[in-house]
Amino acid sequence: QVQLVESGGGLVQAGGSLRLSCAASGSFFGIDAMGWYRQAPGKQREMVALLGSGSNTNYADSVKGRFTISRDNAKNTVYLQMNSLKPEDTGVYYCYMKQPLGVIRWGQGTQVTVSS
Repeated sequence: QVQLVESGGGLVQAGGSLRLSCAASGSFFGIDAMGWYRQAPGKQREMVALLGSGSNTNYADSVKGRFTISRDNAKNTVYLQMNSLKPEDTGVYYCYMKQPLGVIRWGQGTQVTVSS
């Protein structure tokens, strides 16, 4: 059974920084992409940042230049460095994993709250 365990969320003032981590554990046959989605209250879940197996990245326009996604392959861990945080970045951040054959995994979510 594959598990994605997130950490690093919390409360921060606008302009501050947070670093999220997501560690994948269990037996899995490959990873096509890992990344982060978020969901604000009353809104749909949206993509924040994705990192493909070839190290190609994709960011939401709203976070470009502020967030950086990275990965430690040896630890099967993906990180999201979030700088210059804004109140509109508030939400639950979910770790995402796409495996071969279209298998999608989600973490349990970690709350990020940015106060103005």
